[in-house]
Amino acid sequence: MLALASILRAGGLGSGGINFDAKLRRPSIDLEDLFHAHIGGFDAYALAFKIARRILSEGRFAEFVAERYSSFDSGFGRDIERRKIGFAGLEKLILTKLGEPTPRSGRQEYLENLLNTYLH
Repeated sequence: MLALASILRAGGLGSGGINFDAKLRRPSIDLEDLFHAHIGGFDAYALAFKIARRILSEGRFAEFVAERYSSFDSGFGRDIERRKIGFAGLEKLILTKLGEPTPRSGRQEYLENLLNTYLH
């Protein structure tokens, strides 16, 4: 889902493609098993594509990312992102003005639960 969401966000694959392969499990020895493995694999891609479109259209992850990195939209953060300040300048800022940054949760569990809501 997340890989397909990234592809969709980038505007598609262009002239590229997706590598697809179906592997059989050891007790699956018939040619029909390989046939069903491919069908199941493509069905999984189709479902992931549908979910990825929904994830992007609802924008909940995009909102989270925008809020998480909003400090890069102005001030020192913008200067860092635009490469107007390097490591030496950052070190000076930390030592003279900013001090050590306050750790902030990445909210991984929330994001995993949010992703899981799309599976229902």
